[in-house]
Amino acid sequence: MYKILARPLLFRLNSDAAHDLAISTAGSVSKKDWALSIARSVYTYKDPSLKQKIFGLEFENPIGLAAGFDKNGSAAPLMEALGFGFVEIGSVTADPSTGNPKPRSFRLPKDESLINRLGLNNDGARTISRRVGKLNLNIPLGINIAKTHNPAIMGDAALEDYKISFDLVKDIADYITINISCPNTEEGKTFEDPETLNSLLKKLSIRDDSSLPPVLVKFSVDLGETMLKELIEVCESHSVGGYVATNTSSERDNLKTSESRLSRIGRGGLSGQAIRNKSTAMIEKISDYTNREKPIIGVGGVNSAEHAIEKLKAGADLLQIYTGLVYEGPGLVKRINKGLSGYLKKEGLDNIYQIRSSSKKSATGQLET
Repeated sequence: MYKILARPLLFRLNSDAAHDLAISTAGSVSKKDWALSIARSVYTYKDPSLKQKIFGLEFENPIGLAAGFDKNGSAAPLMEALGFGFVEIGSVTADPSTGNPKPRSFRLPKDESLINRLGLNNDGARTISRRVGKLNLNIPLGINIAKTHNPAIMGDAALEDYKISFDLVKDIADYITINISCPNTEEGKTFEDPETLNSLLKKLSIRDDSSLPPVLVKFSVDLGETMLKELIEVCESHSVGGYVATNTSSERDNLKTSESRLSRIGRGGLSGQAIRNKSTAMIEKISDYTNREKPIIGVGGVNSAEHAIEKLKAGADLLQIYTGLVYEGPGLVKRINKGLSGYLKKEGLDNIYQIRSSSKKSATGQLET
């Protein structure tokens, strides 16, 4: 129904306008109990075999909303009603930002992908923390934080900027994701440097404060193997709770979209099917480097149960989608979860943990249902 009716209408709008409309509508629906009830009845799919306990948190299913869609936390209740097992809002920054000038997001239909250079547009950590603090969700809520999109904030000031956001959300988030790679900002990979990352994690006292929620680090899909290893070593030395793999790509390899079209679009982070294989490879590397001892949230090109299984087998514990919603619609979550459930039954498996290859133990070391 979405592909036949809604998507053609939405695709008549430019990507920015369509996203603004989607967020506005989702925010309005999130305030209406009757509308949420209807959404739940249509879109929610539950199966005990999809349940997991990770970070000490209960997940009804492994499919979450990736950061970037609901930057300000205004649509989380509807996302829960659409059947997501968890939601990650943001990126949230210490200071509010209007982001980069429009147009700043672009569809690549031939590649089922997007390019965006939003520029971390959000209402700021203070406003968002107050808003999210009033939510009463029944699913885990992650908050993704990044440095304020201002090139003048550098050095110790940049560390303090992160600390402001971190302190504001640490008591309301079920987990926190530190976004150290922002290819859609002017500065590029702001903290994807081992020495700088070490200073940041030290500033946030992740290793020393047992009262904190799980803290995850989100990596770029473009990282080389040597740099990835170094960054993981830094993260492990600070006892981070897990990893998110991956952020968008600055590269434009093997796209069906014409070079002239890409040239007109210009810079930005590439997401969707175009980075699916690269993100899956990154998940497998992180899984190997950490000896499967830390949870991994896989994101990048998941738009079917088959793609979800692919990433779970690579070592992901949970998954996130965003671009897939643009092309597949809100029913995607239910379709993936039904597909995962069907796969478990077909393979004679009792729990989603068992999708992972027998050579890789679960992130918790045991089955938790």
